[in-house]
Amino acid sequence: MLGFLLFMELLKCGIGFGTIRMRTIVCIKQVPETASDISINPEDNTLNREGAEAIINPFDTYAIEEALLLREKFGGDVWVISMGPAQAEKALKESLAMGANEAVLINDDLFAGSDTLATSHALTKAIRKIGDFDLIMCGKQAIDGDTAQVGPGIATRLGISQLTYVFKIVELELEAEKIVVHRMLEDAIEVVEARLPALLTVVKDMNQPRYPSLLGIRKAAKRQLPHWTASDIEADTSRIGLGGSPTWVDKVFTPPVRSGGEVFEGEVDEMVDKLIEKLAADGLV
Repeated sequence: MLGFLLFMELLKCGIGFGTIRMRTIVCIKQVPETASDISINPEDNTLNREGAEAIINPFDTYAIEEALLLREKFGGDVWVISMGPAQAEKALKESLAMGANEAVLINDDLFAGSDTLATSHALTKAIRKIGDFDLIMCGKQAIDGDTAQVGPGIATRLGISQLTYVFKIVELELEAEKIVVHRMLEDAIEVVEARLPALLTVVKDMNQPRYPSLLGIRKAAKRQLPHWTASDIEADTSRIGLGGSPTWVDKVFTPPVRSGGEVFEGEVDEMVDKLIEKLAADGLV
């Protein structure tokens, strides 16, 4: 009976006779909550992330969910990594509560001020430390920077296929090392086939992220997460942090507050006439 139960547990984990297990690594970022007060460090014009209300970058939650769905289908494990301050542990533990197997924080004062190029260098080094993988997943972009550069930067450094703006995995064959996806373009859907391993950046149409379970939250709260320093991942210190970033913020300012617009009152036809007269007077029509 004990042997049968062990066999069933192995099957749940994707381990069986002739079973191929896959590993997916998800790169996430903790970003400021849009409703929270955000301050800027006047010395280097970077965000003060310490102590600010923060959440998992919303696009990254779809990447986590897709990785979990793939694990349910193929077995294997899901790693989640993030580069950030100590408080980014909260985002990683939320990933564990959702169901990820492992989570690692890339944390070192030397990483402070890293731009997208420096960040992709550090994350690439961390991925190489983890070892073999089949897929890397990222959200299409972070809501605090909106650059959409880190994912492609990682793929370039690893020399693997990159598939951006993915909203559906149509086919995935581990033995054949092949993946087929649908990419969301502005006015079309593109079908792309690529070799594995590959990196995908996903959009919100990909799936519906699950809520962490109560048991998952309790287990995640007890986990001690590894913190990897620049030395641990063998990062080139000349290519990380503010000093290793070829781009920087020259100036930060608050845009002027817009003055209130003119409000028209009355019946609809009357308001439309007044609006047309106003636009004509301003030379806009």
